[in-house]
Amino acid sequence: MQEATTITAIKARLCYNSRGQESIEVDVITNERYLGRASAPSGASKGRYEAIAFPNNSVEDALKIFNENKNRFIGVDASDTKAIYDVLRSIDDTPNYSIVGGSVAYAVSIAAIDSASKALDEPIFRLISIDKRKDKKEYRLPYPLGNVLGGGAHAGPSTPDIQEYLVVPIGAKSIVEAVRMNVRVHRVLRDVLERKDRYFTYGRGDEGAWAPRASNMEALEDVEQACIEAGYTIGSDVALGLDLASSSLWDGNGYAYARYGKRLSREEQIEFVSNLIRDYRLIYVEDPLHEEDFSGMAELTKRFNDVYITGDDLLVTNTSRLRTAVEYRACNAAILKVNQAGSLYEALLFAREADRHGIRLITSHRSGESTDAHIAHIAITTGSKMIKAGVVGGERIAKINELIRMEELDIIDGMVAIA
Repeated sequence: MQEATTITAIKARLCYNSRGQESIEVDVITNERYLGRASAPSGASKGRYEAIAFPNNSVEDALKIFNENKNRFIGVDASDTKAIYDVLRSIDDTPNYSIVGGSVAYAVSIAAIDSASKALDEPIFRLISIDKRKDKKEYRLPYPLGNVLGGGAHAGPSTPDIQEYLVVPIGAKSIVEAVRMNVRVHRVLRDVLERKDRYFTYGRGDEGAWAPRASNMEALEDVEQACIEAGYTIGSDVALGLDLASSSLWDGNGYAYARYGKRLSREEQIEFVSNLIRDYRLIYVEDPLHEEDFSGMAELTKRFNDVYITGDDLLVTNTSRLRTAVEYRACNAAILKVNQAGSLYEALLFAREADRHGIRLITSHRSGESTDAHIAHIAITTGSKMIKAGVVGGERIAKINELIRMEELDIIDGMVAIA
């Protein structure tokens, strides 16, 4: 007799992400009846060491390799993330999934656990717990980290160099309240921007954040003003954050803020970020230095250990990179993006390692997203302090609405401690 979570069929197809780019969607069927489905996202700002999306940058090549090997998954337990990983690695043992592509690894491993969840009638986050919390009532919801204004690789040429201007509703007592606060700031910010620029067209970047014609500092001041006009006190109701995506600014000799004619040395960049943290009481700073500057990141972490000094391009959800960062003490928080690692199993290993060293996790979407909501479950099971899922847009709201649904479950015990 077949187990309820035995894979009996698997299929992949071409699909499109929120930027209209080609991607891969996988269907996994267990016990001939339970359909799990997942689509692979894609980032615009990518770390050098993350899994590549497609071999030879070709969706067709990825589908070809998958179809040649798909029968290897038949009979595997879909609820066993390690077993799925082992099959993937029997097909592709390269460090960055250069044979089959990280998009296939992502979509297969997420679709499998999605199918298992339906077969067992258990939420995904209970099936993939990284510790013993599934036997206790210790599941908590992350705070939504809202991207309200954007620039860099996510927006157009007249927007700020800094990639994301973020709001954290630290005063919220529930996920509904937290989402409502982020949405309100996003809405009020539109009014602030329109007052300053009567030609503002309500343009938005890849993740739904407003994309105005503004300098880096003007944009930060506008977000601060929007929080105040929305009726929130910065530091108690909401806090501000930035994703500088500094690897995209680094040219090998300095940080080129090309859109506004500024260039900073490494030391000047550290001081620039330090001043931003102090002046705007930032709670969160992601990739303030380029992806190879572990020692510079360590300097900022030492100065501001109460701030989320966060590695994304620095770590790319890679356990080996995380261990290097731990040696340097290069960050106290880490972005978790499953598709950077490739498979769900590898992302969970990364989460375990981060937890072991006291590195706080932030589960994140990508700029090119699907309407899947799986990362909401991953954020809960990994004990992530925050989730980056955007504020508006169907592919963003899908994750947020899933968190709202999960707040109703009796095994969810409120919000995490943000500190």
